[in-house]
Amino acid sequence: MAVEFRGTVRQWRDDKPGGLAVVDVPADLVGQLGGRRQMRVSGTLEGAPFAGSTMLVAGGGLCVGVSRAALRAAGASVGDDVDLSISPAAGESGTRSHA
Repeated sequence: MAVEFRGTVRQWRDDKPGGLAVVDVPADLVGQLGGRRQMRVSGTLEGAPFAGSTMLVAGGGLCVGVSRAALRAAGASVGDDVDLSISPAAGESGTRSHA
């Protein structure tokens, strides 16, 4: 089951400009993805095909990493608000939870 949301592309670490970009997953959707855990996801970013991984965020959040190639394909960059539709990738159960 895909979850759809809008989020802002941000730098994973402010001290590393040009490094990994991420979009935070809204807290109310984390459970629908299978809980707060790392997993491969696939779907769309601004309508463009997309694959990435979720990552745990300090303080209890979850975000999804967005490659430079995915941002280019979506016509987006850091600081932009984007629409995502993601679900656990093939082989990911989406049912385990590590809260």
